[in-house]
Amino acid sequence: MNMLTQELEMKRRLLQECISKLNVQMKAAKDAMDDAQESANEHQGAMEDKFESFREACQIQRDMYARQLDELITTMSVLKRINATKTNHDVSLGAVVQTELQNYFIGTSLGEIKIEGESYYAISGMSPLFKAMAGKSAGENFIFRDKSFKILEIF
Repeated sequence: MNMLTQELEMKRRLLQECISKLNVQMKAAKDAMDDAQESANEHQGAMEDKFESFREACQIQRDMYARQLDELITTMSVLKRINATKTNHDVSLGAVVQTELQNYFIGTSLGEIKIEGESYYAISGMSPLFKAMAGKSAGENFIFRDKSFKILEIF
């Protein structure tokens, strides 16, 4: 396997890991939303006054999970736009950025992802960290929180 193939394989795996983490979060939000709806429905017609506020609380909870699910679906659409078969030459959506301190995957904010013992931090294109490094190329530096980072490699 040549270097380029290895890099693209790493990018593909990072993208897959992000997608599966997001799928787990989406399922959890959907299940919680359904549970809240079920609770609200079960108390239909029970002593009206007492359960009216309970039912309202369930609806509020359901709406909260629905909003969470919407956000996750939007996030997933960002990930779906990433082309893991294309090499990035600058820091942009879909790039894997290696610095001497940490490695990053530009997609969505999902925290640390470990692949073959290597840590990568999945960060969003909206994050201040991304904004500090956006558009930079390998060999360039960027400053984030008063710390200088040297970009070693981008793919």
